[in-house]
Amino acid sequence: MSTPARIDATAVVERGATLGDGTLVWRFAHVMAGARIGRDCTLGQGVFVAGSVVVGDRCKVQNHVSLYDGVVLEDEVFLGPSCVFTNVKHPRAAISRRHAFEPTLVRRGATIGANATLVCGVTVGRHAMVGAGAVVTRDVPDHALYVGVPARQVGWVGVRGVPLVADAEGGGEAWRCPEGGERYRVVAGALEELGDG
Repeated sequence: MSTPARIDATAVVERGATLGDGTLVWRFAHVMAGARIGRDCTLGQGVFVAGSVVVGDRCKVQNHVSLYDGVVLEDEVFLGPSCVFTNVKHPRAAISRRHAFEPTLVRRGATIGANATLVCGVTVGRHAMVGAGAVVTRDVPDHALYVGVPARQVGWVGVRGVPLVADAEGGGEAWRCPEGGERYRVVAGALEELGDG
């Protein structure tokens, strides 16, 4: 039996927004008409969701995150507290640039750390991880670990979100998850899952 969405009394969910079963909307959040939020999501305190935003199933959007028009989150995305999304590269208060919104896509299972900033027009790959405070100005590959300003790749992460370690038995570009033992290999610059160790 499905559980209906729960909305805190202080939150505003405008008529025309869609919330999936089991989704929780916490204090002082605002979901605009047209926004689509999937099943079993959590929108933390002070979260803002614009009208064209799409959020997949089982996403966690922590406190004080604003999702502006053009942002799409696939399933099982984690957004850390106060991370920032933009939708215009050259904003001016006196000049409307609504025609210049650029999309931002966060693929399945990715994590964006607290206070990280994503400049619009980028894609964050499946199961990638962006560290706290990073500034992402270009696409992040699947499973990549990006940190810094501007963000750059410093390693790989597995589906568990743990940085991978070099797999001495695999030779060359082989990697292993120290937590679950899953094995990976880099092929043509991309990380491919090989299975359990």
